[in-house]
Amino acid sequence: MRLLFYLLVILSTPLFSQEIALVKYSGGGDWYANPTSLPNLIKYCNAHINTRIKTKPATVEPGSPDLFSYPYVHMTGHGNVVFNNSEVSNLKNYLLAGGFLHIDDNYGMDQYIKKEIKKIFPNNNLVEIPASHAIFQKPYSFPNGLPKIHEHDGKRSQAFGIFIENKLVLLYTYECDLGDGWEDQEVNNDPIEIREKALKMGANILNYIFNN
Repeated sequence: MRLLFYLLVILSTPLFSQEIALVKYSGGGDWYANPTSLPNLIKYCNAHINTRIKTKPATVEPGSPDLFSYPYVHMTGHGNVVFNNSEVSNLKNYLLAGGFLHIDDNYGMDQYIKKEIKKIFPNNNLVEIPASHAIFQKPYSFPNGLPKIHEHDGKRSQAFGIFIENKLVLLYTYECDLGDGWEDQEVNNDPIEIREKALKMGANILNYIFNN
């Protein structure tokens, strides 16, 4: 089933290019935060890890059948998130079919998103992903796990996941703000080494998806 999913993704895109998407969710949270982050990540990955991702990311709603067109979908924001029953079902089917959901807390999403994840996988708990996991190993090494990009409460950055048959299908990055690090330099005035660290971690995520 997973092989069929990726075959359909490949055949549905011109010149066998890949395409990723931003999730437009309901509930009032700013799903549209960090508008330059995904385009910058795509540009970085196409230049450094030989991906062929369309330069402009798509936008997709969690209940849409179009969700299955994207091997990677990204969520971010600061506020409330609500999935209705049909969206929960669609997201679950997408992830079980081989899709990948990356949720990046832009500070303020945590109290809302965890209960929505529980709707999707009521019998699977979010678990912290150890630094030894492949997602932190290549093509760039992060021996301490998820890097810290922006400070908020002084907490350490953490990567949580949902695993199905030992494969990571949902990644939740917390107290990190990867997406802020992917944004244009003038947005957050991050030094180049911080932006580079964020982009390299993003490249590891996409590399994991396309090679597992």
